[in-house]
Amino acid sequence: MKLRRGALRAALVLLPLLVPAGAVEPISLGLAIAGAAASALTGFISYPRLYCYFRECCLHRHDQRAAAALQENLDKRLFGQHLVSKVVVKAVRGFLNNTNAKKPLALSLHGWTGTGKNFVSKIVAESIYKKGLQSKYVHQFVATLHFPHAHSINLYKDQLQSWIRGNVSICPRSLFIFDEMDKMHAGLIDSIKPFLDYYELLDGVSYRQAIFIFLSNAGAEKITEVALDFWRNGRSREDIQLTDIQNALSVSVFNNKNSGFWHSTLIDKNLIDYFIPFLPLEYKHVKMCVRVEIESRGYTVDEDILTRIADEMTYFPREERIYSDKGCKTVDAKLDYYFDF
Repeated sequence: MKLRRGALRAALVLLPLLVPAGAVEPISLGLAIAGAAASALTGFISYPRLYCYFRECCLHRHDQRAAAALQENLDKRLFGQHLVSKVVVKAVRGFLNNTNAKKPLALSLHGWTGTGKNFVSKIVAESIYKKGLQSKYVHQFVATLHFPHAHSINLYKDQLQSWIRGNVSICPRSLFIFDEMDKMHAGLIDSIKPFLDYYELLDGVSYRQAIFIFLSNAGAEKITEVALDFWRNGRSREDIQLTDIQNALSVSVFNNKNSGFWHSTLIDKNLIDYFIPFLPLEYKHVKMCVRVEIESRGYTVDEDILTRIADEMTYFPREERIYSDKGCKTVDAKLDYYFDF
């Protein structure tokens, strides 16, 4: 079958758009030509799909694939956080599959250091974009790094609004992660309130497909209090439901003067969709973390070393010694001590 002259011309016209001049090696150029010709010939490969083969695109993975990847990664790599796995998967999957969302998705993750907050935000990013946190459509802010000076809050507000507006204009499915919310200056985060609200358009831009994730240690005491009550009453931690914690958690964070959410309009106006509690990790969860880390490095698990590392962790409350005070945060460093990698 002969390629019609018009189809060939169309394929060749696409090449400058697909492949930047001076940035392609011969093999890549050959692939581009073959791909463009095949598209014109068969009609099965659309221009956007072919472009995304060479360049990362906004919403790199199909919504269903992203949700499946999120579920699989949380099941395999997150320990002791049944509430997190359940709520994050349902919230993200439902949002990605909703073609008419009324507002952006806003998740606020709370708990002690080492319980998995950063880890989960990383998994969410990897599920949606192949490059994960390195994707140009994923934007991570750390309070003490990006907003260090209290006297510059007004400047930070303007910069933050400009950054979000500019990036959502480029990619509606942008992901914004705000770390160390408990160290952010009060009032600063309220500057993004318009972007999280129920507006169809703001200055011609829709923010309804964007995702915002907030990470904070604030509220960890309240989460531990609930977990301890269950333990002392002989009830399993897996019996803890979101309804047992969420309201008390949001109130605790709202009234915490040392939190960036202190009296925040984001909470007052109910713009945070879920306050997600990360339960303190027990001894058995620490051992799971150690095991997975050893295996990920390609070494055979030594049960004696695994137990010694878990035993070296410090636990609280002092009398019961139930929960690791650093979660799994120092596991990697302790493995370096025991193994000559």
